[in-house]
Amino acid sequence: MKAYKTMLKNEIKLSLRGMDMFIFAICMPVIVIVLLGIIYGSKPAFDGAEYTFLEQSFAAVSTIAICAGGLMGLPLVVSDYRSRKILKRYKVTPISPVMILFVQVTIYTLYSLVSLALIYIVSSLFFDFEMIGFLGKFFLSFVLVMLSMFSIGMMVGGITPNTKIASTAASILYFPMLIFSGATLPYEIMPAGLQKIADVLPLTQGIKLLKNTSLGLPVENVMFPIILMGTISVVCFGIAIKFFKWE
Repeated sequence: MKAYKTMLKNEIKLSLRGMDMFIFAICMPVIVIVLLGIIYGSKPAFDGAEYTFLEQSFAAVSTIAICAGGLMGLPLVVSDYRSRKILKRYKVTPISPVMILFVQVTIYTLYSLVSLALIYIVSSLFFDFEMIGFLGKFFLSFVLVMLSMFSIGMMVGGITPNTKIASTAASILYFPMLIFSGATLPYEIMPAGLQKIADVLPLTQGIKLLKNTSLGLPVENVMFPIILMGTISVVCFGIAIKFFKWE
């Protein structure tokens, strides 16, 4: 536990010094929710809707930090340490792959939670946002989405041999997830054909779950997104640990 705390403290300092995650995981979601609030205000999400566009979009925006940290930040940091032979030095110490990955997961979990709190505060103070659904269900869904996305990032960071390959793999995962899952471009305004493609992405199912829990709507086929994201978490975490590359 002492080694974990020391490593976590040092990694947080390094992460904040780089500023990348502060910008993309903290600032970007707040900017997006402010723009949505200014542009759409309290307009209904669609004709006859009982909730506003902002209330509908809140769940999707809350996943931006998860994408930034889990699909880009985490794998790039771990692969960079591998390229710089830092992991090779860790190999001769009691530090395990689990601890290395868990430290990074902890950092990006903190980023995601801070981001969620900030967009909730900004939405509530300036745009009269209210959580219509049950906050507990929304938070549990949020944690499940985090676990699934972070496990994918752990897998990429754990097995890619160098930063170049990790960056390519992370980009292939990150940008489609960010754009087509509904995190930025609302799923509801996509053409039917694009929606079918988006439904293949695990984050799309996660955002659907978050939207329904935040809006207090009945969740259709709730077991499918839960089983999908749970399976992804277990499989990707297992691969990351079993095939972890020290160098």
